[in-house]
Amino acid sequence: MNIHHLSHIDLDGYSCQLVMKYTPYNITNYNANYGAEVKSKLDLMLENIRKANEPATIMITDLNLTADEARWLSNEVNKMNQQNKKITLTLLDHHGSGEESAKKHDWYYLDVERCATKITYDYVKENFEFDEPTWMNKYVNVVNAVDLWKQEEVENFEYGKVCMRLVTETRELNRVMFAVEDSNYKLSLLLEATKLLDEDNAAILLDERIHTIKKEFFREDKDNTLDNLATKYVVGLLGSKRNTHTIYYKGYRGYLSYGVGNTSIVGNGFLLEYPEYDFIVDVSYRGTMSLRANYQVSVAQISKEWANGGGHPNAAGGRIMGFKEQFRYDKVKQQIEMLISDKESRAGKLEYKKEDLA
Repeated sequence: MNIHHLSHIDLDGYSCQLVMKYTPYNITNYNANYGAEVKSKLDLMLENIRKANEPATIMITDLNLTADEARWLSNEVNKMNQQNKKITLTLLDHHGSGEESAKKHDWYYLDVERCATKITYDYVKENFEFDEPTWMNKYVNVVNAVDLWKQEEVENFEYGKVCMRLVTETRELNRVMFAVEDSNYKLSLLLEATKLLDEDNAAILLDERIHTIKKEFFREDKDNTLDNLATKYVVGLLGSKRNTHTIYYKGYRGYLSYGVGNTSIVGNGFLLEYPEYDFIVDVSYRGTMSLRANYQVSVAQISKEWANGGGHPNAAGGRIMGFKEQFRYDKVKQQIEMLISDKESRAGKLEYKKEDLA
């Protein structure tokens, strides 16, 4: 069975996907916050299903769909099934705001008395093959306590609060650029958290170990600070995506990242690791861009030509007017490549010499 699983970006959402890890199926995870990102990820999911051209189950957890979204998705699935694609659709949620959609679609299951993780857990036990670990029931109750804010369940509630922070304060990986890796990171941290469930003062123990748990995920050999370990890991991920993330401007080779941030450290680290690149540019969700170079080209000049920005030859920035926030990297690259195509025809040759720093 091929399952495409879209879930929310909080503890409850990722915990639904943690439950699904213990089924024997081929699962592709997607995550979204509310708003335009939901439709964007559903579009991506449908694209992937069409490309695979295999029977598939669409599973949505901890996200309510608007009436328009639910009607659109139902129509898309029906169209594929009319072409004998064999697509099934299931939504498991607990947000009362989805009541209108739940009344109209038999695939939309709504229960406001349980968190989405508990709904998913019960659904999986009844409908799927499930290799349930011994800690699963207790962990599900922890998530249920904190997500429904059941403070009277003191131990579960306190442990859930720390688990919640384990997800919300885990920002080392960008979830648009590194969707798969970020999902694996968060699920790995939550899995580590399950190991302390039966300990005395479990919430305090987990709180004290968060930093160490994060470092262990990124550490490949010798120890270092979390920042340095995460930077090395991110630079490696950037390098692994060179085939699809490379851009060119007037003969210069650049690397386009989206929402990674920390460009002074990550950007310079990338250029040192991959000297065949002349510059790297990181674009934020709001269209601000940060550029770095290593004596190969003036990014101040690039920034000026792209966005009337400026800075130093090796470090510059600006803001792209009219930039539209995206939740998929390929859409970002399309925007930037259109910008490059327009700007290349308007400005002269880029030049940069080391002595310009003098």
